[in-house]
Amino acid sequence: MAEVITGLHAVTVHISDAERAERFYRDVLGLKELLFDVKANRLVFALPNTPILLTMHIQGPGEGGREPGTVTGLVFRHPDPEAACREIRRRGGTITVEPAVVETAIGKFVRGVIADPDGNEFIVSNRTD
Repeated sequence: MAEVITGLHAVTVHISDAERAERFYRDVLGLKELLFDVKANRLVFALPNTPILLTMHIQGPGEGGREPGTVTGLVFRHPDPEAACREIRRRGGTITVEPAVVETAIGKFVRGVIADPDGNEFIVSNRTD
């Protein structure tokens, strides 16, 4: 069977306020900002230790995709999610689920959940598999 997916270039999240999103992703999460196009309300951040980009923009009328505040399930990695969530909170971020040990059939790890200013939620986990 021919490949239809050969990699991942970027993850895009819709936002409602580009400047507010810039402060969160740059100052709270500490991501490296690669682009902020004010006229297009578009931002691009580098994700550490990966070539994958995190992009965001204000959703245009009739544009498909998830509305701001409805994204969930993206998993950020950190060796100590409890420490990461403490630092995110200290920087003004929101923790929606406190870090806790999770045991599954494939292993045991720590997972917490954070939210951006629109309410998009991201997992912070030390899971490596």
